[in-house]
Amino acid sequence: MLSVADVLADTAYGLDGDRYQGSNGKRQVSLMQWEHLAVISALTGKSVTPDLLRRNLVIKGINLLALKDRRFRIGAAEFAATGLCHPCSRMEHLLGPGGYNAMRGHGGLTAQVIGSGIIRLGDQLIAE
Repeated sequence: MLSVADVLADTAYGLDGDRYQGSNGKRQVSLMQWEHLAVISALTGKSVTPDLLRRNLVIKGINLLALKDRRFRIGAAEFAATGLCHPCSRMEHLLGPGGYNAMRGHGGLTAQVIGSGIIRLGDQLIAE
C-alpha cells in the first residue's frame, strides 16, 4: 500500500495504480471512516493504520454509513456507494484473535466511480 497525494479515479477501472484496478465495478473503491481506526485499535489492543486494513480512501468527519445507496463527490471525481465493506477472515490474521469481530460495523463502504476525476489529499467528501 502506498499513500499518495493525488490519484485518478476512472469510471473504466477505478483508482489508478490500485491492485484491484479494473475489477468488479461495484467494488472499485473502498472507503473507511478515520474515526473508526481508534475504535478498532481499542478493541484489538493494536495500533491500526489505514494501510493495514487495505482501504483505498480514509474519510474524516462524516458518517460513511449515511452514504449507503447515495452518490457523492471527492475532488473532481463522482462516486455511487454500492454497499458495506464487511470484514473478512483475514482480519483475524492481521489484527489477532477477535479482529474480525472488532471490524464488524467499522469496515466502511464500497463504491463505483461514476464520474472520472482527480482526488487530492485533503479533498472533502460532498454528498449529493
